[in-house]
Amino acid sequence: MKRRKFLKNSSTATAALVATPFLTSCKEEVNPSKAGVAANTKAIYPIVICTWDFLNASTKAWEVLSSGGNALDAIEQGVKVEEDDVTNQTVGTGGRPDRDGTVTLDACIMDKDGNCGAVLAMENIANPISVARKVMEDTPHVMLAGQGAEQFAYEKGFKKVNLLTEQSRLEWWEWKKTSEYKPIINIENHDTIGMLAIDKNGDIAGGCTTSGMGYKMAGRVGDSPIIGAGLFVDNEIGGATATGMGEEVVRTVGSFLIVELMRQGKSPQEACEEGVKRIMAKNEGRNDFQIGFIAINKKGEIGGYCIQPGFTYRTYSEEGHINNPSESYVS
Repeated sequence: MKRRKFLKNSSTATAALVATPFLTSCKEEVNPSKAGVAANTKAIYPIVICTWDFLNASTKAWEVLSSGGNALDAIEQGVKVEEDDVTNQTVGTGGRPDRDGTVTLDACIMDKDGNCGAVLAMENIANPISVARKVMEDTPHVMLAGQGAEQFAYEKGFKKVNLLTEQSRLEWWEWKKTSEYKPIINIENHDTIGMLAIDKNGDIAGGCTTSGMGYKMAGRVGDSPIIGAGLFVDNEIGGATATGMGEEVVRTVGSFLIVELMRQGKSPQEACEEGVKRIMAKNEGRNDFQIGFIAINKKGEIGGYCIQPGFTYRTYSEEGHINNPSESYVS
């Protein structure tokens, strides 16, 4: 069954601005006329980059990449580490519930060919990133939501589990005393692991997984499982992913925007900065929320930028395993 190609031709209207760098090996030099990639420097890959200081996730992804594995497998295996960590209350098992006490999970994944899959507001399944991959590979669809996503997971052999841990349940009961919805910047607002990887062949993949905002309204879905908002990959240019207040990322189609800015010649850092500035231009006078973007281009050059101080992103390559503090819009 053919997989859905998402936004495959979405950029054709800007063909005059499009350049398509392609590297066949780490040793090749880059044509300086190609957009988004610096000339006369060697590519840095394999490499993995993820939002926040998810050391265990980036370590697992690097194990896959450094042993010759492909970027898509590295993404799935890397983010699953956080989905399975019950002490991480922003993704997977142990994630914070909605205001009714139900844990719902969102995730998406995208490969080098533009194939993608996503699950939204799914209950009772511990690894939404793996279900999203099954949607991509085994259905003609891009997204499955709610009970449909859950039923599909069971059909694919996933087991029903209780996602609400005792710690998250007790914190939810404490929250109910006031039921005041004011997410804490860089705590409830860092509700996502987004990851991008380039393998030894120079191919890019990405993934994003979350339990969403703690104590959200039932049924709320943010940017994380939305292709183009929380994640976008174009194997000719690069990829981007986001974390933070998903509603604002959706309004600017943030990750797609950043990849298109790289297509037009901006570096990953410049593109991330412009992505944040676009959001802040629509929220003049506000500084009560956090958004962080990370991006990587075809050469393995990286960038990251956020609204509020405190966001970091981790990279792993032959140059080392580094937690990078992000520059911020608000000083």
